[in-house]
Amino acid sequence: MNPLETRELGKTGIQVPAMGLGGTSHGGMFGLLEDKQAAVATVEHAYNKGARYFDLAPMYGYGQAETLFGQFLKTVPRDSFVLSTKVGDMFEAGEKDPDNKHVEIWITEEKMHSYSDFSRDGVLRCFEGSLQRLGIDRVDILFIHDPDVQDRYQEVMDEGFPTLAQLRDQGVVRAIGVGMNSVDMMIHFANNADFDCFLVAGRYTLLDQAALGQLLPICESKQIGVIIGGAYNSGILATGTKEGALYDYVPARPPILEKVRRIEAVCRAHQVPLQAAALQFPFGHPTVASNIPGTRSKARFDQNFDMMSFPIPADFWAELKHEGLLGEDVPTPGPALTDSQ
Repeated sequence: MNPLETRELGKTGIQVPAMGLGGTSHGGMFGLLEDKQAAVATVEHAYNKGARYFDLAPMYGYGQAETLFGQFLKTVPRDSFVLSTKVGDMFEAGEKDPDNKHVEIWITEEKMHSYSDFSRDGVLRCFEGSLQRLGIDRVDILFIHDPDVQDRYQEVMDEGFPTLAQLRDQGVVRAIGVGMNSVDMMIHFANNADFDCFLVAGRYTLLDQAALGQLLPICESKQIGVIIGGAYNSGILATGTKEGALYDYVPARPPILEKVRRIEAVCRAHQVPLQAAALQFPFGHPTVASNIPGTRSKARFDQNFDMMSFPIPADFWAELKHEGLLGEDVPTPGPALTDSQ
């Protein structure tokens, strides 16, 4: 498939490329970001290549990712790229909070303490902080970030969503959504609030199609756009079953390792790289507009780009279904998405 093919995100009018660039690696995910200028150069490289959708969050390195992306993005015309960031993440100097499930994956030079705040004041302060770090005056898409971590659904419905809806009505942002791992909570948001799009993290992948049962059909019927995060399930679908392979941020357990080994066997039989299958799989569903793997290096970006372009035969997907590695009802990319362009 063509990584630069653009799709409309739901009914927002926002056109995004099939492949964007996520900011998790720029935040020091799982390892200290030692060469920050090389990381900024990766953003420039992605932009020049044409992958001009960038997704960030204050949580990514406690503002580090937004700052680094901003160093480049503020130097180019604002209308030449699509940008999303998130609200609900607040941080300050101090010891890490042991109750925050996501804190320990960010490795930074400073000791930071993070917490969630989905109140109206918290959302507005968070958004303003993002604009300051980015050095630009607006974003296109604003997501509520990980309200599932501490079960903050009601706070989002009472204060977070109305605040984002007001920003959208005022034209401050073009689209609003939720980015998270929990399918069940996103189903509630889809049914009970007027969101434009969802960032589905790790729940519609080659390993985990939890979003397919209810969430994606609702999104399709309501024209809610879907962006895929965590297509590698935090590592194992990029690295394969090597020692220490990660699945959902922790070492993969035996059942996951066994399933990936079986997928790898099908990949070898059809000479399809595991990474290519992982990145292209979500585009079988019509709601999916973009996939945003993160990387801090130009070489790894180019590898992801090549994997998105790799031609995958229909027989490959058929064998995954025959082997019980995908359900018969799981949509897979068709010929228009698998031909090299």
